[in-house]
Amino acid sequence: MRKFTATFVCWLTFFALLASGGQAQDHKGWSRKAKGAAVGGGAGAVTGAVLGGGKGAAIGAAAGVVGGGLVGRNQDKKKDPARYNAYHNKK
Repeated sequence: MRKFTATFVCWLTFFALLASGGQAQDHKGWSRKAKGAAVGGGAGAVTGAVLGGGKGAAIGAAAGVVGGGLVGRNQDKKKDPARYNAYHNKK
């Protein structure tokens, strides 16, 4: 039963993130990198909490932030090169 619950929550989280992807684009001023990190961190924390408890939530959130940030960075690089160059060339 626990395996079913964990699988169900993972799928539910996945579909919720798909549905919220369109809403995340309404934040003007947020780069795709920032949006990806925020969504990835939240999804990782929820999934990690369900699967691994307290430590799992922290590990899942960290992995989600890194993964979401990398995906968003690549999207910025391809679709909005001016924004990418603005924060990439900062010193």
